[in-house]
Amino acid sequence: MEPPASKEIKIIVKWSGKEYPIEDLTDYDTVAVLKHEIFKKTQVKPERQKLLNLKYKGKFATDEVRLGLLELKANFKLMMVGSLEADIEEASSKPDDIGNVVNDLDNDDDEKVPLENKEVYLAKINKRVRDYKINELNPPREGKRLLVLDIDYTLFDHRSAAENGAELMRPYLHEFLTSAYQDYDIAIWSATSMKWIVEKMKLLGVTTHPDYKLVFMLDSEAMITVHCPVRGVIEVKPLGVIWGKYSQYSSKNTIMFDDLRRNFLMNPKSGLRIKPFAEAHLNRHKDKELLKLTKYLKDIADNCNDFNELNHKKWESYKPKKRRETTDD
Repeated sequence: MEPPASKEIKIIVKWSGKEYPIEDLTDYDTVAVLKHEIFKKTQVKPERQKLLNLKYKGKFATDEVRLGLLELKANFKLMMVGSLEADIEEASSKPDDIGNVVNDLDNDDDEKVPLENKEVYLAKINKRVRDYKINELNPPREGKRLLVLDIDYTLFDHRSAAENGAELMRPYLHEFLTSAYQDYDIAIWSATSMKWIVEKMKLLGVTTHPDYKLVFMLDSEAMITVHCPVRGVIEVKPLGVIWGKYSQYSSKNTIMFDDLRRNFLMNPKSGLRIKPFAEAHLNRHKDKELLKLTKYLKDIADNCNDFNELNHKKWESYKPKKRRETTDD
């Protein structure tokens, strides 16, 4: 039996004399997810938040309570108290190089969280499909597959010191993108703001390179917040946002590279966890990850009609099979 469709919830948080609309919620989300969304708007950490009129069975609603159980009225106004302390102010200030970025050096394990099967997150994805405007740079090309790339620690070491961007660029980046462009439309999806994505792509010479083009770029606003039992509240990159806007792309022809496995928890079979590129001053002369992945992308493009059949965790041992002829349904 399929679960009932989730309903969107809008809450208006009143804090420090201002009102903050929180719209990216469903009745299946928990109070913990609500606190995470409030943090994104106000920078008040969840543990500092006191939600004064959010009650469940006469008591303050705890983090695990689902919002649907609270019977909130439309545009419910939530009173919050909580202060911005010095460490929070420092964390929310603009860094010298990029903006608010997920720590891409987290060491993810292989735990399997089947979030892609949870209907409760479809409402959030559908909202992104409906409301998020993708920054399209070039039109998609007919018959091409889709390669979605993270930036930080995937293509670029944004934390190490260097005299110029080229010293922080992952080795073989332009050769990798030039080769991939033959078979794939290339997209960028980074967990930061579009302003910093544009700046980094210029810094690396990606948006002006003569031998390949980007099809579009997505920022953190296209991500959704989910709750999983082991990891807690996290943000992920659901490929369904792209697939909902571009019918030519699907799980059959899309692959995503990211150094954080959690970013593709909604689409685990479509994601490939790339080895993080950090400490560029030590590793830029010996890192060959993109060189090896160039061959993998070419092999699967030439020999696989349906990427769902692949196990990207074993990409380094992939052996091409003779490609089957495609047939129309």
